[in-house]
Amino acid sequence: MRILIIEDDEQLCETLKLQFEHHGIESDCVHSGLDALYYVMQSVYDLIILDRMLPGMDGIALLKIIRENNIHTPIILATAVDSVEERIAGLDNGADDYLVKPYDIGELLARIRALCRRPDTLEASGTLLSYEDLEFSPANLELSRKGISSPDAKLRLSRREAVLLEYFLLHPNQTLARQLIYTRVWGPDGEVEDGNLDTYIYYLRKHLRTLKSRVRIQTIHGIGYRLEAGE
Repeated sequence: MRILIIEDDEQLCETLKLQFEHHGIESDCVHSGLDALYYVMQSVYDLIILDRMLPGMDGIALLKIIRENNIHTPIILATAVDSVEERIAGLDNGADDYLVKPYDIGELLARIRALCRRPDTLEASGTLLSYEDLEFSPANLELSRKGISSPDAKLRLSRREAVLLEYFLLHPNQTLARQLIYTRVWGPDGEVEDGNLDTYIYYLRKHLRTLKSRVRIQTIHGIGYRLEAGE
């Protein structure tokens, strides 16, 4: 699991980073809203811990930009202000959870486990996802080619295939590490053989060939896979 910590308190950042390392969690730390935006746009994380008050850009403003860019990474908003209005503002603008400072590391870890425990579920169930010549409806697990009405240009996926494809479509042109894919599709505690992922990648590639799509799933040797447009 990989977490982005967005927190202007550098001492708290280092404390969290050490605690996460102890529990086998990788993490990056940034201390301003503008730096955080760069990290969020350039990398893929399993979860983000976002401080409400940040230099350069307010936490709520950053939260809005993240969600407006269709980045669905779970976000825990952390703040020293414990009020109903603050909680409502955070949750209404896209936060998945809310934690009041100072918080117990045990509670934070429990909330992280709860938010990342989403195997075999779709994030964008009410949204039609589109990339290049593909359209995917998470609501009915249907993958199709744009602008073609032929029955041959539409496929229904299994739920596991759908979760995997959705993850690629939410992060096109980004290299997704195998471990990140395992966490998203099978869950952080899921027991899965290494070959299972390769099998589902094979299924998705077969579906793309069936649809005659120019979208490809490329193998990035030693790292993972990337969804991109071919020639």
